[in-house]
Amino acid sequence: MSVTLIDMVFPGDANHHGTLFGGVGLAHLDKVAFLAAARHARRPTVTAGCERIDFAAPARIGEMVEATGRVVRVGRTSMGVEVELWAEAPVGGERRLCTRGVFNMVAPREAGQADLPPLQEDTPQDDGWLRAVEMVFPTWTNHYGTLYGGDALKLMGKAAFICATRKARSVMVMAASNRIDFSSPIREGDMIELASRATRVGRTSVTIEVELWAEGLLTGERRRSAAAEFVMVAVDEAGRPRTISRPASALETA
Repeated sequence: MSVTLIDMVFPGDANHHGTLFGGVGLAHLDKVAFLAAARHARRPTVTAGCERIDFAAPARIGEMVEATGRVVRVGRTSMGVEVELWAEAPVGGERRLCTRGVFNMVAPREAGQADLPPLQEDTPQDDGWLRAVEMVFPTWTNHYGTLYGGDALKLMGKAAFICATRKARSVMVMAASNRIDFSSPIREGDMIELASRATRVGRTSVTIEVELWAEGLLTGERRRSAAAEFVMVAVDEAGRPRTISRPASALETA
């Protein structure tokens, strides 16, 4: 199954040309390659190398970047993961392929372990949720070894912003958080899946529901760890609310 990471290009991720620094782009690709491979292998996995990667187009400050990894080859202990990085203009919606390549990942076999499971057919989900993944590294955890609540809120807020921007194709800002519920801790080394969807679209605002799921990469155990609802508002260049232009199929509010 493919995994997708969606992020924004902020100034701290850019070079002196105002475009995404190549090292940051490679880090995104390596992360999704690792997550896709580890999810398939269900055992410790490392990057062994990558095939030629060419940067064909830049991603500019303020744009969204979407990195996707998909296992395309499986050996006894190694996997080939095809990766792509796309840039997307938040308001216009124009997309362009920035780079594509293959990462070679290895999951060493311990005594008594079987070969890696065979390649499975990718079955994309089309249930109305926008899904993106992340990885919990030690710098994101508190003294209990679990994800710090502030970082969880940052991730859910970013997911709400991206979902609302794609829905409204407008400049969006956060107006309110209606509710935030934490139900289960997220541990260091877990994969996070952020699922977001628009539940209401008004004249100037979009209400976004966000669920945060944790998955143990070695066990496959999944649990819903947090849920939230955010209200995002479309604004003009002066920061004033503006009317959202949307297709007739968009959700309506009273």
